[in-house]
Amino acid sequence: MSKKRALAILPMAALVLAACQPGSGSSPSASESEPSASASEAAAGPACDSADVDGHLARVCEAGKIIVSTDPAYPPQSFLNEDTGDYEGFDIDTAKAIGERLGVEVEFTDPTFDAVVAGNWSGRWDMSVGSVTVTPEREEVLDFTQPYYYTPAQMSVLNDSSFQSLDDLAGKVVCAGESTTYVFWIEGTLTLPDSAGEIAPVPEGMTATTFPTDLDCAEAWRGGRNDFDGWLTALPTAQGAIDSGNYDIRLIGDPVFYEPLAVAFDKTVDDNDSLVAAVDAIVGEMHEDGTLTAMSEQWYEGLDYTTQQ
Repeated sequence: MSKKRALAILPMAALVLAACQPGSGSSPSASESEPSASASEAAAGPACDSADVDGHLARVCEAGKIIVSTDPAYPPQSFLNEDTGDYEGFDIDTAKAIGERLGVEVEFTDPTFDAVVAGNWSGRWDMSVGSVTVTPEREEVLDFTQPYYYTPAQMSVLNDSSFQSLDDLAGKVVCAGESTTYVFWIEGTLTLPDSAGEIAPVPEGMTATTFPTDLDCAEAWRGGRNDFDGWLTALPTAQGAIDSGNYDIRLIGDPVFYEPLAVAFDKTVDDNDSLVAAVDAIVGEMHEDGTLTAMSEQWYEGLDYTTQQ
């Protein structure tokens, strides 16, 4: 998944245009961008320099690159800058920092989100740094690191609507991205780790309609669609749409849940443990040395989403 500074640079309409295109399966490499100084200074040394790497980690090290899936239509977490042709955002910077600490280049790819959470990636990419929420169901097909950040799930409505509270949306249709936790919440099937805290009850009779990405919901409203009354997405994404000035929407009610987001790996890779362990350790280091906090404050206008609310 508030693009904040980035939204001022890149028009939201361009992002939505990118969102409406199918995943190409390949995209710009991070090797063209210089790693952040903070990450470079904080790292004790590249994991690939260790003499005892094995399994999937060894293959990544030998290749000299790691292929990372992300969602290029989810500002400010990740988006494609049409002017530069590069991916930018919090998830992108997180992936680059992980790659640097592994000691390899990062190459991004953009499969659909439902392909990521379905698992069985067939070796098309090595890990996902794409704001994937940890759920018990996903843990059956994916391996996860510790969360690298947490976001509130926030409801939005059109500015000129009469809705004033979440309960006002009882019996109404709410839009969300396909295969997201937001759809699961509306359908009443969402489960999160106990550490995630309470999940708000779903207003009676609420139903979901979906688009390939979250931002498509806001764009549909802007295009004149009126067959849904609410939009549920990450708070930073909703706030970013508002801040852009391109969408006539407002937030409504408190967040309905807080989701832990982690780096994900395909569980069908038998020797994945080495790569999962190495990246989990890196995420822990980035929490401890303040790298993740600094990136969160950069992309979310001073807000630190790297600790559980």
